[in-house]
Amino acid sequence: MEIALSDNARTVLEKRYLVKEEGKVVETPDDMFRRVAQNIAQAEKKYGDDPEKWESIFYRLMTSLDFMPNSPTLMNAGRDLQQLAACFVLPVEDTMEDIFDSIKYAALIHKSGGGTGFSFSRLRPQNDLVMSTGGVASGPVSFMKVFNAATEAVKQGGTRRGANMGMLRVDHPDILSFITAKEDNSELTNFNISVALTEEFMDAVKANRDYTLINPRSGQPTSVLPAKEVFEKLVDSAWRNGEPGIIFLDRVNKDNPTPQLGDIESTNPCGEQPLLPYEACNLGSINISRFVKGGAIDYKGLEQVVHQAVRFLDNVIDMSSYPLDKIQEMVQGNRKIGLGLMGFADALYMLSIPYNSFQAVEMGQELMEFIQRTSREASRQLAVERGAYPNFQGSRQEQLGMPPMRNATTTTIAPTGTISIIAGTSSGIEPSFALCYNRNVLDNQHLVEVHPLFEQVAKETGFYREELIDQVAQVGSIQGISEVPEEVRKVFVTAHDISPEWHIQIQAAFQQYTDNAVSKTVNLNHEATRQDVGKVFTLAYELGCKGVTVYRDGSRDSQVLSVGQGKASQAAGGIVPRPRPEVTVGRTEKVKIGCGNLYIIVNSDEHGVCEVFTNTGRDGGCASQSEATSRLVSIALRSGISVDSLVEQLRGIRCPACIRRPGVNVTSCPDAIAKALKKSVASPATISLQQFAKEGPQAPAPATSGGQCPECGTQILHEGGCTICLNCGYSHCG
Repeated sequence: MEIALSDNARTVLEKRYLVKEEGKVVETPDDMFRRVAQNIAQAEKKYGDDPEKWESIFYRLMTSLDFMPNSPTLMNAGRDLQQLAACFVLPVEDTMEDIFDSIKYAALIHKSGGGTGFSFSRLRPQNDLVMSTGGVASGPVSFMKVFNAATEAVKQGGTRRGANMGMLRVDHPDILSFITAKEDNSELTNFNISVALTEEFMDAVKANRDYTLINPRSGQPTSVLPAKEVFEKLVDSAWRNGEPGIIFLDRVNKDNPTPQLGDIESTNPCGEQPLLPYEACNLGSINISRFVKGGAIDYKGLEQVVHQAVRFLDNVIDMSSYPLDKIQEMVQGNRKIGLGLMGFADALYMLSIPYNSFQAVEMGQELMEFIQRTSREASRQLAVERGAYPNFQGSRQEQLGMPPMRNATTTTIAPTGTISIIAGTSSGIEPSFALCYNRNVLDNQHLVEVHPLFEQVAKETGFYREELIDQVAQVGSIQGISEVPEEVRKVFVTAHDISPEWHIQIQAAFQQYTDNAVSKTVNLNHEATRQDVGKVFTLAYELGCKGVTVYRDGSRDSQVLSVGQGKASQAAGGIVPRPRPEVTVGRTEKVKIGCGNLYIIVNSDEHGVCEVFTNTGRDGGCASQSEATSRLVSIALRSGISVDSLVEQLRGIRCPACIRRPGVNVTSCPDAIAKALKKSVASPATISLQQFAKEGPQAPAPATSGGQCPECGTQILHEGGCTICLNCGYSHCG
């Protein structure tokens, strides 16, 4: 049968998955799927079933693009390596020998194509006593740098780069240095980091009280910190560059299926798979967009695929080789699998359901409840055929009176990354990042890649034009383009069109029916504030999520982003602001100050707020000071500095003339400018620049996300704490 692979899918397969000999691809996509199906079906021999029958079923399961296993399975099944799991967690104990054992084990896992998660919470804090030497400890962050350097040295055979999750409990004495450990984007480049928040801490934040720090070496309290200030520091760091993420550790352990074996301390690099020390998990995802039939979900067809996928993933456990005996023992004892889905955003497009709607939330709940219930049924059937997982006795499932299952967990929502490119669908449960984007091809030529569902609707509805597609490719979104019908704009939303609250509502809907966790990045635009990030974290906790990651557009770039055509240009002397536009549109505000009246003009162009002017009234005032402030603010705005950053620097500056005069509601002229800027962002001018200049409808700022792919030069985006290229499949975590 012909496999319906896109050009991007073939590019990704050839670059990262298909077998090569001396650098030359010697395997076709069909060969790869045959290789994987044949290998995974061999597990059937162990249970007295027919491998050839299941090879045929597994082959159809993948080549139909209904289901894809995780990348290591596609890469390694039927080959010498035969390491098929993607996610591992290793313990980091508080001795030098154990620390370097963990580094060695991590190197072996990275070499085999897996990613590793670590909790550094057991390590004694910086400057704590080391009894054996009489010296002092260097603390968790310093050892994380050693792990990072070791990861950098392992290239994983040129297919997958080493990725780590580093986690620290919020009650560890070194928590403040951990929160800022990635403040410099050149540090810990192979780590995603997350703070493990406890219920005690979240209660203390809500009550605005102190909480206690505990030395893990002695188990004794060391000091207290104001919980709200720590939370705000965490929010500030995440706002600055997307890290740390957060995980609600007590909530994770409440759902720990095998508490008799110990507590869960960490997750895999993208955060969706909490695991015990030495545990691994293999993941797979169903392409839900393939099951939209006749304007509804084909649940009968989906049920069949869920059963086949659960069997496939259970077979993977038996067929995989593991880097360590301890890992094999844990995996075979719990037999965790993580079946999830991809293509949710595409399915919503096909069903004409906006992502940012309660209808989408209900659809997410309905889909995941069905997948979880059906996957558990499939696991119970396998338990009848093959036996329950060995650690079922004493498990949470047994305590709850559930029938024996083959697998301790069955569901996970992974980011899917490159496998969604292979399947030709949207990633995980994320919204589409762009409806059109410029794809790099040979010799620095660009092709505009158009979302096929959007292209189909555009042609059917009659508004498809090459010029319009080029316009959308510059910004990724159709919001504000009046030529596109309102009903189409309402459905075809992209990540930056969606408010943070809807991102979390969708994540919570899926988490409600997911055994493990849900990988979800809340993509925020560049102008998002710290308050926006704080709301995301708080809402994720309130709605029952197990963790969350945010990424503010452009916040990890090596230079400050200027929205529009790309980054702020740089000269030898540093950042050079983009030129002032010829036409702007804005608003003028009259503000009472200590010297009289100040008139503040805030102007915008198609990229956002770009300049500020001030004039004083007849009563006079510090005209030169106000003008100097407004000029510097204008230069900063056109250099890509966010309005939020400028407001933070200007607000609250005090002037005696303003403070002493009754009826003045600002503390100085700079404070007045800050308030005017904030109002302008909160309530932008209703007349768009393009309408004013008669150049066409308003368009949003481009979705720049994370710069360019280092391998092909195409725009990359952030997903689950990692970067992913839609063009060639390059990915990097950290």
